[in-house]
Amino acid sequence: MARLKEFYKNEIVKVLMKKFSYKNFFQTPKLEKIVVSVSDGEVKDNQKIIDSIFRDLSTITGQKPMLCKAKKSVANFKLRVGMKIGAKVTLRGNRMYEFLDRLFNVAFPRVRDFRGIRVGSFDGRGNYNLGIKEQIIFPEIEYDKIDKVRGMDICFVTSAKTDEEAFELLKCLGAPFAK
Repeated sequence: MARLKEFYKNEIVKVLMKKFSYKNFFQTPKLEKIVVSVSDGEVKDNQKIIDSIFRDLSTITGQKPMLCKAKKSVANFKLRVGMKIGAKVTLRGNRMYEFLDRLFNVAFPRVRDFRGIRVGSFDGRGNYNLGIKEQIIFPEIEYDKIDKVRGMDICFVTSAKTDEEAFELLKCLGAPFAK
């Protein structure tokens, strides 16, 4: 973890400064935070599902999740304002780099027929969004103890101004992009 942070400070900054011809160290983009969120449509019918979502998220990230509530009422989904609909975790600092390392080097290789993550999932402002279909790709989750296979959304928030800068940053951090 500390090794990755030191590597980031030295090698990645050199690569980015050379590629984009920055004049100052502080111009290089940095990974600011990673947001991991899980929601399930069945939560509105059975509020006990939120406990298993909390347990899985805290096991994967090593941090206590935050409850997400509905902001609007949607009659077609039988959803009212204030209903519990999911959970999210915002990772920064050392936990962020630990999660990033486990995601790229442990979890993704466990996905069957994994060919890399999509390059087209940038939002135009230098952030990258990624969806995972199963939480069981993380080795911390025991298959026998889960009640349902759920997916999760992972958002990498960077200080990059363009998608090319964010792509190079994530590539330098070890993101397995598809060829």
